[in-house]
Amino acid sequence: MTGNSLKRLFLIAATLIVIPLLGASLWSSLTEPQITDRLQLYQTDLLLHVNELESDHPDDAGLLAAQRAVLGQDPLKTALEQYQEVRQSATANLKKFAQQTDRQRDDRPSLAAPAETLTPDLPVSPNNLPDRPSLDATASSTPLVLNTDARRQQTLIDQLDLRIGILQAEQGNPTAALNTWDQIQPTDSQLQTDPNLGLATALTKLWSDPPQLLPDAELQFQQHLEGWFRYSSLSRLYQLQQRSDALQRLQQEEQEIARQTLIKLALVSTVPAIGAIIGVVLIISLGIRRLTQSTRSEAGLDWQVPWGWETIAWVLIVGFFFVGQIAIPGVLGLGKQVLSQAGITVSLASLTAGRSKAFYTLAYYLLMSSTGLLILYRSVKPFTPLPEDWFRLTGKRNWLLWGLGGYFVALPLMFAVSLVNQQFWQGQGGSNPLLQIVLEEGDPVALLIFFFTAAVAAPVFEEILFRGFLLPSLTRYVPVWGAIGLSSLLFALAHLSLSEVIPLATLGAVLGFVYTRSRGLLASMLMHSLWNSITMIGLFILGSGTA
Repeated sequence: MTGNSLKRLFLIAATLIVIPLLGASLWSSLTEPQITDRLQLYQTDLLLHVNELESDHPDDAGLLAAQRAVLGQDPLKTALEQYQEVRQSATANLKKFAQQTDRQRDDRPSLAAPAETLTPDLPVSPNNLPDRPSLDATASSTPLVLNTDARRQQTLIDQLDLRIGILQAEQGNPTAALNTWDQIQPTDSQLQTDPNLGLATALTKLWSDPPQLLPDAELQFQQHLEGWFRYSSLSRLYQLQQRSDALQRLQQEEQEIARQTLIKLALVSTVPAIGAIIGVVLIISLGIRRLTQSTRSEAGLDWQVPWGWETIAWVLIVGFFFVGQIAIPGVLGLGKQVLSQAGITVSLASLTAGRSKAFYTLAYYLLMSSTGLLILYRSVKPFTPLPEDWFRLTGKRNWLLWGLGGYFVALPLMFAVSLVNQQFWQGQGGSNPLLQIVLEEGDPVALLIFFFTAAVAAPVFEEILFRGFLLPSLTRYVPVWGAIGLSSLLFALAHLSLSEVIPLATLGAVLGFVYTRSRGLLASMLMHSLWNSITMIGLFILGSGTA
């Protein structure tokens, strides 16, 4: 058997492995939450801080005007409605998990007695949830996963109820708040130490009539509440305890936080809005130019492609999906397991959890990208010297202007697509896990490593692969616009989150447009880097405002 035949057989085998695993990963993302709801609530928490800003100083007139413009009519009411919307979505997801568990148990009987489940036609309440009882270790694996998802979802609902109750109490409706906190009730003795239950008890006592002050209430609020919700609870506690000094210090701290938060909100909302306006102007200009040059065709925009579909498939399936997302993670996991069984451990005592995860993410991405680029290089080397326009950095047009312009054009398109996409997925469908990590990570060293990974390593590798190689290669079989669309779809699917397919495909289409017109990778790399880095900076600003 010749080398080409072996290579073709390996390609077929890799394809048969990659496609089912890719489909399974995309399907599993259906049960994962999006980051969109979290972002909305983080921004809501920032607005609650800004609502506390007060000043009689004439120099703060502009600041107070900005406060009124940002807050709107009734920020507490708006915040309550947003939290309740997220809770409704979480409740629907919890019921869906429970129904899936019931169906799985009907189809696959367990060797052990099934855990208590949620009856589909019952309203969701803490007294009929599938995740409250402890699960038998011998239960079938699928219901166990579903129950784990349900347990996480119930924890989220409890955390939302704590905050919803505080908002209701601050709006002068303590009765509704007490009813909300009363829903946080464990049904298993092992959960009596649940911090959410302890918080609910302390808050209930605090806003009861007459109020009752638990001795550990201050510690509970300090440890388990964040941002404005911690401030609100401590403020009422100090007032009831008549601790004027502590209350004054708390209010002074909140005023400083409110000022800083107003600046953060301006950065998060104003800058992208201005960029989106510039993007709309550019889109209109491009549209007018296209209409006035309606006879212009796309001739000359395609590439001379010296290789065929096997080379394309080998680079994409073997070099990216199989090696990068199956072989390398498998080897790393196996190596870790072998070292562990041999009693050899890698000391990470000097690193925090965030830094360990950041270093691992960077190391994995560098290994994946270097391996993928090596396979790409060896695949196209037999066809050298390559025709003109292949893998050029600067291209034929100003790469800096095209990269910046592409970023501005992507802003309004992504805003519009994300709004529609969010309504369709209703908070599910998964998100890039790196976004959640950045949102919650407070270590500057870890953030810097994540930033380098997303703003430098990812744009360089992904643009070389998807725009530098895949898009031009596809022009051998489809027109340029078809190559842009197909390469953008594959680019989106490679991120393994169903809810992000349409937004990422839109971003990929703009990246493809920029690359085909500029003919240089630096333009699309710059745009890609700007998108990732500015997104990460926005996430960090939002996350840092809730402490």
